[in-house]
Amino acid sequence: MTFARASGGGAAARTTAAPGHPASRRSAPGEHDFDFAFGTWQTHIRRLKDPLSGSNDWVEYDGTHSVRQVWNGRANLGELEADGQAGHLQALSTRYFNPQTHLWSVSYGTPRDGNLSRALVGQFKNGHGEFYGEETFKERVVLVREVYTPIDAWTRKLEVAYSADGGQSWETNWIMVDRLIGRP
Repeated sequence: MTFARASGGGAAARTTAAPGHPASRRSAPGEHDFDFAFGTWQTHIRRLKDPLSGSNDWVEYDGTHSVRQVWNGRANLGELEADGQAGHLQALSTRYFNPQTHLWSVSYGTPRDGNLSRALVGQFKNGHGEFYGEETFKERVVLVREVYTPIDAWTRKLEVAYSADGGQSWETNWIMVDRLIGRP
């Protein structure tokens, strides 16, 4: 399966400048699509214990997810910490905007292995974000799809799914619902 690049992404280009700074520049379409994420969120996570096994055994976690902007919003850094039935979760997410393609790259790391995941690449359309990539899972390469969906002004959902058949079918294995508790 191939993933086509779609054009456009976010709002029309706008001019941005640091307060009091005489220079300004045009923002690329899509450059500020992750601005909604900046802040501290109360998070609830449902994780499928054994993806791609036919199991329907889920575990749940509660915690916090903090996201801060980097490079005037053209990148951001997220920190997740949660506890639940299967123990303690910690993760770091990095998101980078490419001004030439108008696409975002999203990667993850955990202290468990000290590595950064392969990037998922995608964009937002009408506030809904879709990102695709590959991951090695149980010694095989699978496709990964990540979908960001706004629920309301204070709540958002992230779903992650795997496909072992080239994108013909998808199994959701991570559902994270964040509720905003503070802006920077």
